[in-house]
Amino acid sequence: MAKAPTQPKRRNRAVSVADAIAGALDPVLKKRGFASRDILEHWRAMAPKPYDGVSIPDKLVWPRGERSADGATLYLRCQPGHALMVAHQAPAIAAAVNRYFGYVLVGQVRLSAEPFSSGSAPKAQPAADPSPIARARVGAAVADVADEGVREALRLLGLQLAAQGETKRK
Repeated sequence: MAKAPTQPKRRNRAVSVADAIAGALDPVLKKRGFASRDILEHWRAMAPKPYDGVSIPDKLVWPRGERSADGATLYLRCQPGHALMVAHQAPAIAAAVNRYFGYVLVGQVRLSAEPFSSGSAPKAQPAADPSPIARARVGAAVADVADEGVREALRLLGLQLAAQGETKRK
């Protein structure tokens, strides 16, 4: 007897995007060694500063056989300039993760060979040119400076500050 194709379960309520895609993410995370999304969702809360912003968990590898009391190996992706410091502070990072969970989850921390991508970090906005009125004010303020190099440096600084002030007001 052939089964009829099943209809997707209807939800007559609003659900968050995380709840809607949980079923799709969980098998992928299990393949990477994570039992749940907790370590990825709460990484910024559990990792010591500044490693919470320059690294992200890649995978969790348990020793073969039984899960021992020594914990798993946590592989981190990190920005290239911070790799040496992350490797040096690996015991502190492991201790912070274990303290967050309340038991020994991570025995050691290693660096992953995968490149780091910061995800949805805010993009730097190009500075807008200041208005002609602001340019005139800055020019008038630095006109009395005798040294040409100092006057030009002060003019550039004034223009940058004026441009920042205008973008904050928008």
